[in-house]
Parts: sequence; C-alpha cells; structure tokens
Amino acid sequence: MSIQMFGLPVSRGVAIGRAVLVASSRVDVAHYYVEPSTVEAEIDRIRNARDTVAAELSALKRDLPAEAPHELAALLDVHLMLLHDATLADAIKHWIESRHYNAEWALSAQTEVLARQFDEMEDEYLRERKADIEQVAERMLRALAKDGPPSPLAAGGAARDFGGEDPLVLVANDIAPADMLQFKGSVFTGFVTDVGGKTSHTAIVARSMDIPAVVGAREASRLVRQDDWLIIDGDAGVVLVNPSPIVLEEYRFRQRQSELERARLDRLRHRPSVTLDGQAVELLANIELPGDSASALAAGAVGVGLFRTEFLFMNRGGELPDEDEQFEAYRRAVEAMNGLPVTIRTVDIGADKPLDRLTAHELKHEHALNPALGLRAIRWSLSEPAMFRQQLRAILRASAYGKVRLLVPMVAHRSEVRMTLEALTRAKQQLTDTGQPFNDVEVGAMIEIPAAALTMPALLKDFDFFSIGTNDLIQYTLAIDRADEAVAHLYDPWHPAVLRLIADVIAAGRSAGKPVSVCGEMAGDTEFTELLLAMGLRSFSMHPAQLPAVKQRILRADAARLEQNLGTALDSEQPAQGWRAMLDR
Repeated sequence: MSIQMFGLPVSRGVAIGRAVLVASSRVDVAHYYVEPSTVEAEIDRIRNARDTVAAELSALKRDLPAEAPHELAALLDVHLMLLHDATLADAIKHWIESRHYNAEWALSAQTEVLARQFDEMEDEYLRERKADIEQVAERMLRALAKDGPPSPLAAGGAARDFGGEDPLVLVANDIAPADMLQFKGSVFTGFVTDVGGKTSHTAIVARSMDIPAVVGAREASRLVRQDDWLIIDGDAGVVLVNPSPIVLEEYRFRQRQSELERARLDRLRHRPSVTLDGQAVELLANIELPGDSASALAAGAVGVGLFRTEFLFMNRGGELPDEDEQFEAYRRAVEAMNGLPVTIRTVDIGADKPLDRLTAHELKHEHALNPALGLRAIRWSLSEPAMFRQQLRAILRASAYGKVRLLVPMVAHRSEVRMTLEALTRAKQQLTDTGQPFNDVEVGAMIEIPAAALTMPALLKDFDFFSIGTNDLIQYTLAIDRADEAVAHLYDPWHPAVLRLIADVIAAGRSAGKPVSVCGEMAGDTEFTELLLAMGLRSFSMHPAQLPAVKQRILRADAARLEQNLGTALDSEQPAQGWRAMLDR
C-alpha cells in the first residue's frame, strides 16, 4: 500500500531506496558496518550476549524467594524461551551476514520487525507480548555494550558500504549527529526522521553529507517497514512509501536532472569567487572530521571556516580524546589543506550534542529543563579546565604545521572572555616550558547569542575575527528550540530582529577592520546569498556540498547595487517578500 507523509525538507534532492529502520531504544545502539572478515566474530558476539543474558535470567529464577508470585517465574521462562528461539537467532544472523550490520544494529533491526508483527495481532494478550521481546533485546544490548568493540568513528575508521545492490535510506525516530557521521560515505542515499527541525545538528550533518533528508515526519518510523521502497523528496519535504511504478519513474527522472545540474555547477569550483562589480568573496568550508578536508578542497574552498571538534569527542564510550590524539586529528586537517587557513572551534558539547558519559557537572544538570540554555560550549570547557587546556595545547601544536585560527563558541560574558584568554596564555606557557613548537594563532569569537551581538564594541577589543553562528543566533533571538518540530514553523531567519543583529555585527567588524564571516546555515542557503552580500559580508563558510551553488549566485551578483537596496529588507515588516521583489526587478 502506498503512503504519503510530510515533514520538513532539510537537505535537497531526491533519494530512492529500501528502508532501513533504526529502532528507538532506552539503550544506546551503535550502528556501523562490519568487514566481511569479521562477520563470524560479530555472530559470536550475539551468541555470547545471549548466553550471558540466559545465565542472568536462570540465576534470577533460581534465586526467587518461595513467596514470589508464580507469574514472575513464568515471565522469566518466557524470556529464556525467546532467547533460545532459533527463528530469532537466524533472523539476527541474516542481518549480519547479508547487510553486514554490527551485532547491536542487527538485534535492534530484528526487534523492530517483530514489534511491528506483534502490533498487528488482533489478540490483545499477544500484542502485549511485544514488551517481552523488547525487554530481552535490551538485556542483550546491555550485554553487548559491556564487551563490545569501539565504534568505527571512535577508532578513526569509515563506515563501509555492504548494503547489497539496492540503495538504502535510513528511517528513525531521530538520529544522533555522531551516528550520522558514522554513515558518511556509506550506502545510505537519504534519511527521514520523526522529529527534528531544519537546523538541528542531525539535519546539518545530513546537508554536509549532501544527501536528501526530511525531518519532523512524525509517524515515519511507525508506518514504514523494513525493506519498503521509499522516495525522499528533500526539496518538498515529502516521503512516499511503496510508490507506484509511474511515480517512481518520475522521481528517477528528477534524480537524473539533479545530477546533471550538479555536474554543471561543479565546473565552477576553480573559478575565483568575485562579484560582477569586482568584490572578492571568501568561500570557506565547514568540516566535522579531519578527512573532510579533502572534500573541502575538491569543492573549491579557500580554507576551513569551521572545524567542529566536538565530533572527535563522541561515540567513544565516554572516554575523552587525550591531547596527542586531538593534536594528530588537527594536524591531519591542517596539513591536508596545504597551507590554507583552518579555523578550529573549541569543543561545543551540550544541548543536542551530548557526550556518551556525563561529567560531574553534567550529572548535576542532566535533567535541565532546557539544555540549550545550560552548561554547553565555552561554559562547559571552562568548567573542565584540565580538558580545556589539553584541547588548547593540541590546537596550538597543530599550528606549527599550517595556518590555524582558534574560534570560541557561545561567547556572552566578559568574564568568560577573560578566563578563555587566560587559559590560552597558560597553554602557550606550558608548551614553551616543554619545548614544543607552535605559532601564534588568531583568536575569534562566535556571535550566536544576542548579548554578544549587542556588545560587539567590547568584544572588538579582545578578538581578531568573528564568525556569526546564525543557527543559534536565530534560536536565541526568537526563543525557538531549533530541534523541536512543534515550533519549527516559528524558526524564521527572515525575522527583522535577526537580520538587524546580523547586519550590525558585520558593520561593526568592517568598521573596526576585523574580519567577519557567517558559518551558520544561512551562509550555505542561496536564498540569503545576495542579502548577506548587501550587508557587507565577504566571507561565507558552509558545507562543501553547498559551495558551488553559492558561488554561482556570487558570480552573478552586483554587490554595490545590492548594498544600495539593503534598506528594503531591514526596514520592511515582511523582509523576505520585499527583498525577493527587489531581486526580481
């Protein structure tokens, strides 16, 4: 049966493939592919987990007090029976052998299949047995977690494509950004989630992967079944389940047209980015991992405007990377850029990018009502001074291998600025005392809180450059949780207050001779290219996949004419309509 669902389009294009469901669980589940040579070892992990859980359940049953209800013993018998069910074991083994899923993923995938089957049973008693399956699966997942190997991301490896001949698309209630990074370069051609907003970090990573994506589709993970054929329309925010052959062919035609357009834009990658009236514009890349430097260069970026270091801290079983490991990652990124500048942001942990294991401070704030307003970004770094100095030393050491700039996220208070600069001074002194080489680095502030935008004159004294994080700036200006689809319709980059803050920050930087870039999603959205040029922005940083389209708009723009018409947007009650009308004239 064909089904049509609607969500938020967050990454453009069309994806067609078979559905792979990532089941939600109270236990974190690692999702990655295993090498063919380790398939048997992965099957052994499942067997060992089954035996471990069986021993636990048998011990529980043996130690039941005499007065315990007989239903409790019967329940343990049911769970033991499920553990040793040959059909369940064979199905999990099939996922590992045919799709090369790791043991945890194979178990959760089969649990999802069985849960759907139980949901459709007419007998209420049988429907309720779904809980038994889920409880057994969770016990096995916990057993796997105790002795499981680190994920490929933590080990520095890449996800591998063993998905078979059919393209695959990912379907989930939500996908952690770290899991999204594990899927880079893998078989997935698109994804759809039940929750999320246009600028949630999961959506941002999807755009960096340059694959079509729809978020906030509400019931997708419940309505879609494993191996259903899906069309994901990342332009319209539409998901089609088991479409008719005619519709399938129409979307395949659209895919081919999109590929031709990408090939045409790709020819612009080596052209200098200069407007019609001769204004040079710097196009930089945002990256998450050192290996992304190659795609930045391939797209024609003239440097890295944002290296999100927090992804080095994720999917590690709670163990933080030490100084040497961080240094090696930063050095690889710097050397790969062949002398072009690399802007490294200090770790931006918190909100929708949590660590696997909570620190003492995070334990205290684990149940914060709004983590976006809590202990995150530079606040978290300053609360963990030893970790922070490790990262600062690693970044400084990498500066000996190329041009490095240091970027501080979520700056708001003068006290934070003072403590950050003091920590940097101490890190430099420690390297000097141990004879380790480093170069002087420029220090910049991310402007993503209205308080920072409104106090630019004070910040200009302490920082060498500025980068506007439009995603958070919009979120905090409009009091909108950007990851919450319930209020996603209120997230408005065109809001007059947002545009005024951005324009004022750019003007303040230009007046003081301090470089200002935009590294948020607005930089890579061609709808805003001319507007940002009109505001005086001459440095854009975005995901490499977005560079060609933005460059095309810059090459066709007359910056002087645009600046003359800036008031059309800033003074209008409906800036979007007024600006678009001006462009159409």
